[in-house]
Amino acid sequence: MKIDAVFSGGGVKAFAFIGALESLEERNLELERVAGTSAGAILAAFLAAGYTVKEIRHILDNLDLKTFFDPPHFSKIIPGSKWLLLYFQNGLYKGDKFENWLYIQLAKKNIYTFRDVPENYLKVVVSDLTLGKLVVIPDDLERIYGINPNHFLISKAVRMSAGFPYFFMPKKLPGKTNEKSIMVDGGLLSNFPLWVFDQDQNKQRRPVLGVKLSDSTEMIQPRRIKNALEMLHALFSTMKQAHDARYVSTSEGKNIIFIPVKNVETTDFRISSESKKKLIDEGKQRTKIFLQYWST
Repeated sequence: MKIDAVFSGGGVKAFAFIGALESLEERNLELERVAGTSAGAILAAFLAAGYTVKEIRHILDNLDLKTFFDPPHFSKIIPGSKWLLLYFQNGLYKGDKFENWLYIQLAKKNIYTFRDVPENYLKVVVSDLTLGKLVVIPDDLERIYGINPNHFLISKAVRMSAGFPYFFMPKKLPGKTNEKSIMVDGGLLSNFPLWVFDQDQNKQRRPVLGVKLSDSTEMIQPRRIKNALEMLHALFSTMKQAHDARYVSTSEGKNIIFIPVKNVETTDFRISSESKKKLIDEGKQRTKIFLQYWST
């Protein structure tokens, strides 16, 4: 049976998605349209490009995430300069190696721009800080920026969506004005864009299954906020969760696989092989249990 799927953000926790995909494959569920935010956008791009679950696992199993650390050369020479980068460039790493890696992987399947995938079959969520907008690529490119999506690189869209604030330097996107837009992680405004296929007529043809790297919203524990730093963290967490949590609670909650991931940080790029395997196993087991009771 064919279904559509939406994947949440979650950084390196996204190894759990591989296990989820393996369970879906075992149940003969074939993904048609895909969408995602941040790490979920990476997975969605691979699936839209035609990669099999086995191929995706091989790529990620053999990936050294530390290769994505690419600070400007001078920061390696001048002590303490990385903090200047954080202040003036809004990030520690350029993100070029990450984007180039994405480009190469997609090119192996002859996928470059959104013209190379079926229309409406891949949607990537990004946050535009300059315009204060939640942006869906490719849908909003022409309307907001005057950019033809047929010429827009998928690797660039995913790099924007996965541009974790202050870790990667934000990408800049020219638009209809002289001011370039600062584009960052889509998870800042919608970490789980289950709504993204709502306006599409094909929604009625296939069920939309969501895969979220957290507990259900009902199981999230209240935060203890005792100082300004904890309040700042709570502010970011609330921005990421509030919109999506309201949608999930009022609509398609029964079509969501929740994969709670403990003791793994979003940007733990030094994650061990053992931790990767645990994430994959957890994703597979949670999805297997969900599918036992899921009815379309």
